[in-house]
Amino acid sequence: MPFEALIRDYEARTLRALAMGGAEKLAARKATGVLNARERVDHLLDKGSFIESGLYATSARAEVRHKTPGDGKVVGFGRIQGREVGVISNDFTVLGASSAVINQKKVKHVKNVATKRGFPMVFLGETSGARMPDRMGATGRSIVGQDGAEYQRLRKSPWASALLGSCFGHSAWYASLSDFTVMRKGAVMAVASHRVAEKAIGRPITPEELGGWRMHTRTSGLVDVAVDTDEQALDAIKTFLSYLPSHCNEAPPVAPVPEGSDDAMQRVLDIMPEGRSQVYDVRKIIDAIADKGSRFDLKPDFGKSVVTALTRINGHTTGVIANNPLFKGGALDVDACAKVTSFLVLCDSFNIPIVFLVDVPGFLIGLEGEQRGAPGRIINWVNALSLVTVPKISIILRKSYGKAYLNMGGGKNSDEVACWPTADLGFVDPSVGVNILHGLKQEDDPERFKKLAAEIEQDNSVWGLAALYETQSVIDPRDTRDYLIRTLEVHRLRLTGGVGDHLISNWPTTF
Repeated sequence: MPFEALIRDYEARTLRALAMGGAEKLAARKATGVLNARERVDHLLDKGSFIESGLYATSARAEVRHKTPGDGKVVGFGRIQGREVGVISNDFTVLGASSAVINQKKVKHVKNVATKRGFPMVFLGETSGARMPDRMGATGRSIVGQDGAEYQRLRKSPWASALLGSCFGHSAWYASLSDFTVMRKGAVMAVASHRVAEKAIGRPITPEELGGWRMHTRTSGLVDVAVDTDEQALDAIKTFLSYLPSHCNEAPPVAPVPEGSDDAMQRVLDIMPEGRSQVYDVRKIIDAIADKGSRFDLKPDFGKSVVTALTRINGHTTGVIANNPLFKGGALDVDACAKVTSFLVLCDSFNIPIVFLVDVPGFLIGLEGEQRGAPGRIINWVNALSLVTVPKISIILRKSYGKAYLNMGGGKNSDEVACWPTADLGFVDPSVGVNILHGLKQEDDPERFKKLAAEIEQDNSVWGLAALYETQSVIDPRDTRDYLIRTLEVHRLRLTGGVGDHLISNWPTTF
């Protein structure tokens, strides 16, 4: 055969590159039920669609080239549900997938192609941080900071990350820059390892305490969803991307409407209790309004008094922001404010219309909130809302009190405001209002207190708002889905093909 020696050499080099860190390391991973870098790519992408970039790359340092196949990162292009994506899969079996000169060139190339050609990036994280001794001393400084746009996010296309092991350095940075981050339980994300942290703070600390899934889903809010396995994490990324366009200059994809999507709306009155102070789970109302089975919660365990969810309404991707009285009575705390602002940026950057479902008693007042910058968080939200250019529809279900009325799309902060007959438009709860206005407590004069509270309550009714045309519609709760389908059709961005102005596309991904 012509060129037989060359072909044999090519095949041998290919086998060495595909062997990653060697059979022993790969077997050890398999024994723990964790996928390797290539298996993760195979599970994520449509079968046969992966085109690898840099298979034959190795470390720039001659002494370790023989043990750095791919320089520790499997990168390239493939398809998810028929749509192109770029993918970076860190190979921890090769020097801990540590960041070095050659593998960063690979990362940069795939990122640049994805941005230029208009498709999402997926980062599959498991990294030990910067490679030593490559980054040490003056020579090491000369190879970092050579790309001023390395960590720039303009949201030209969606980014999604999975945290699938030890994630320090590279994986932590890109997860924090991503629009969606999923974490496998048992993985860790932090600036540095717990051993380094222990030396810095002078006490023992566990990896879970430092940067485990509980901390990041409940306290930092840097992780959207936690799952049990690699496969579930990769499936979550596929689901997330199914709601989004491939890039910022197209509308989101439209999906078939599942049979039975209209049925639950007829039972919506059974979900909300008649008593104003009684709680309920607003997610049940979202499920009744949205296409069947389409709710995809982002950060469900962070800022729990508000729900931020991607849904579909009549097949069209729609972002829902809904107060949840089940937690803190629906009062908005600092975490809820950060969560909503992040969601507004996501929706506006990728042309997703927004629906507010309002039942808010106001902001959670207290020392902790003030110390954590509550005024700044509250006004960040309103600032972002004022810059949103996708359609915004607000439906007031029950309470809409105080300044939170504006944050939840009241007044001109939405394109349309509709109310259920149960809407309560007071500045505060009537019982609190009596005390503020008249200096009267219920135990002082129960009869007079009741009369004054009734007067305030009457002034708070939806009909007063409707008379002033501060709400465009008062609707039967059972008609909410039909109302939203029709109203969202009216407000489609026809002049731009469903594309907004993206005035907040360069906002920080974490703030």
